[in-house]
This record gives sequence, C-alpha cells and structure tokens, in this order.
Amino acid sequence: MSTTAEAVVVGAGVIGASTALELARSGLRVTVVDRFGGAGNGSTSASSAVVRFTYPTVEGVTAAWESRHCWEAWRDHLGAPAGEPLASYIRCGVALLDVDFAPRALFTRHFDAVGVPYEEWDADELAARLPAVDTGRYWPPRPVDDDAFFADASGRLGALHTPDGGFVGDPQLAAANLAAAARRHGAAFLWNTRVTEVVRKGGRVRGVRLHDGTELSAPVVVNAAGPWSGRLNQLAGVGADFTVGLRPLRQEVHHVAAPPGYHGGGRRDGAEAEAGAEGRGGAGSETRVGPVIADMDLGTYLRPEGRDFLLVGGTEPECDPLEWLDDPDDARPAPTASRFRAQVTRAARRLPGLRVPGRPRGVAGVYDVSDDWAPIYDRTGLDGFYVAIGTSGNQFKNAPLVGRLMATLVHGVEGGHDHDSHPLTHTCEHTGRDIGLGAFSRRRRLSETTGTVLG
Repeated sequence: MSTTAEAVVVGAGVIGASTALELARSGLRVTVVDRFGGAGNGSTSASSAVVRFTYPTVEGVTAAWESRHCWEAWRDHLGAPAGEPLASYIRCGVALLDVDFAPRALFTRHFDAVGVPYEEWDADELAARLPAVDTGRYWPPRPVDDDAFFADASGRLGALHTPDGGFVGDPQLAAANLAAAARRHGAAFLWNTRVTEVVRKGGRVRGVRLHDGTELSAPVVVNAAGPWSGRLNQLAGVGADFTVGLRPLRQEVHHVAAPPGYHGGGRRDGAEAEAGAEGRGGAGSETRVGPVIADMDLGTYLRPEGRDFLLVGGTEPECDPLEWLDDPDDARPAPTASRFRAQVTRAARRLPGLRVPGRPRGVAGVYDVSDDWAPIYDRTGLDGFYVAIGTSGNQFKNAPLVGRLMATLVHGVEGGHDHDSHPLTHTCEHTGRDIGLGAFSRRRRLSETTGTVLG
C-alpha cells in the first residue's frame, strides 16, 4: 500500500509537532509518524521545560528570547479556539549561580545585544532575594560519598537573574497543543508506527516505508525523531559529512518537597512580584512560586513544580559518569536510587531546608545529545531529507520557533537556495531579529557552549 504527502515528519515530540504545524501552515500536505500513541509521549514528556536565555551564542539567546514571546502568547501562536486546554507559561525568573567556567559576561554580552532584561546579584542580594539558598561556593562538584563534598565553602556566590525566564507547566500538553494546531491545518498523524526504511532514488528522498509495509511517498522528510534520530539517519544513509556527532543519553529528573522559604519570603521587587503571581499564556496559572535555579557550582538545577514541590535535575558534572546508550529502547524508565541520592543531596547542599527522601520519585528520559550540546537544524547530503535533531535536553523552550526555522529551511532549499554555501536567515516575528541558520549547521565547527544540558 502507498500513500502520498508533500512532507513526512518523523517524530511527534514538541520539536516534530511544531515542525509539522509550520510546514502545514505554509501550505504543505503533511503526515507525521510517531512510534508512541500520542504527541509528546517520548522524551518530551520527561522534559523539565525550563525557559531560560543563558546561551553563550547570540543565536541561542535570540532563539530563546523569541520563543519566550511565543509561549506568553501561546493561544495566539497556535490559533487555538477558546476553551481548548493549553499548557501554561509560568514566568518565575531564572537565577544562574556564579561559576568561573561560565562567567556572567558569556551571556550578558548577548543579552545587551538582543534586549534581554537581567539583574546581577552579589551574594548579599542573592541571600536577600532567596533566603532558602546557601550562597556558599563549593566548586568543583564532587560525588556525594566523597568526604570533600561536605567541606566548608571556599567563598560566596552571586547570581545572574533573568526575571522573564520560567517554565512551561505541562510539556506533554504543549506538544499535544502543537499537534492539534497542525491537524487544524490539515496534518495527519500516524501513531504507534515505526519507520523501517527511508526510500531514496537518484540522490533524493522519496518517502519512508513503515513497519506494516505501507510506503509514504513524499519529496521531503524531516527527521525529528529525538533519541532515535541517529538510527533514522543511518536508514537514510546520511551523516558522513556531519562534523557534529550524536548519541542518546539517559537522564533523570527527581521530584521532592520544596523546603520552607523557597516559594516565598525574601525581598521581591515589583516585576518579580508580578512574575511570581501570574503564570501567563495558556491556562493562566495564579500560583506564586520561587525561581528556577541553575547551579553548575554543585552540578544541579531546580525547577518549581506547583506550589509545594521541586524538580531536581543534573548538569552533567565531570565527577558523575554519563549513561550513554547504544539503543534508546534500552533506557530504564524508572529513577534509580543512586542517581536520586546524588542529585537530591546536591540540591540539599544548596537548600539546607530540603529533606532527602528515602525513596526515589521522578522520571527518566533520553536526550538526543550532540557533541557540543547545541542542536542541528539543517538539510543533509540526501536531497529532501532534513534534520531537527541533537536537541540535547535544552531545546524544548525553543520549540515554537524551531518549527518556523525548519519551514524557512525547507522552503528555501527546495526553492533552490544553496544553504550550505550561503546559509539562510530567519526573521523572528515577535522581536524582529534575524537568526542565521548556519549556526545550527551539521557541518559547523563545534559551538562555544558550557558542555552541559544548560547549553
């Protein structure tokens, strides 16, 4: 059996669903194929969905700042009808604690250029704003069984604070929202379906073959398969000209009760009080919560989860072995006691009032990690075969924009533009800023990043 489309998107996570929406909006007949039973059921569902702007490249900052505007106007972005339940953007602020290998100037030079508001806090200001936080400097991160882990602080930390940062409260719902919007523009979705072959002819993609033998004929195929993207690239016979490699990485995020004072107390200015009191866009949450804290000094990050809880994730400190996978299907779905103890104990070092439970609670997911922890949004050596991959656990925030970047790329290249020699540029709707898509090239020199999920 054979069916036809003008574009096939493989993967219905938040990146694939956004790409499907924008390609369908642009007039293409789109079919989306996903191995799971619904949008965002894979790695998207395990995302902490943090929206921050601390990227060390101007393209990264510009993309995150533009995407924040999309999240704050989520219903308008989707063209969603009144009454459709939507994911909410919670503007609670993000505090990046000081660390020498990622000094504030690495980010603020781009904030100044792009127009991202920020505040620079010294240790006293950090303590006044966030009294639940221990401002001690403990670098470098150490295993929690190391006697030196509990050594006295060597100094005190301040923070770089961006009041417009925050998080999306339900990442899986956000992907479902994008898929629903894509369907309104005519996109079709095939669930519980795997691609077994990328059909090629004469140096060009011709579609994909599915596990049931169905062939989807299409002149454009977009690989947005997340942790399975490397496998799909192999089926397509692409990757020989990539200068950036990809590997699946299993990670865990843990769920704990917030300590006293995290979600309140401390000195708050007017902007912070407004930000904490209102979750904008989507469903319009009215819960005041504390900020997201990025703590590379101890190797962890903290994100509010409602009024009473926190999500605790890791920033890949050198002292912790990384759990690389040959096959993402081998990932254990439940959190482990050892990883839970390490990450939550680090969080408790930063938040002395936090209790470390005796039993792990949280989620495990798999990142599609690039060598430099930056994404690849590009064409490939197989004409018509495009990739939106290597999202490295830090691109959820940019999903609303990524669909538009991919639409710019597909239409430009299919229209005859030589993107490899003269990279395309996308002009952002909300900020009016241009983003050169060469920054996300498969052939780039490795980007200047922190080498962690924080990008």
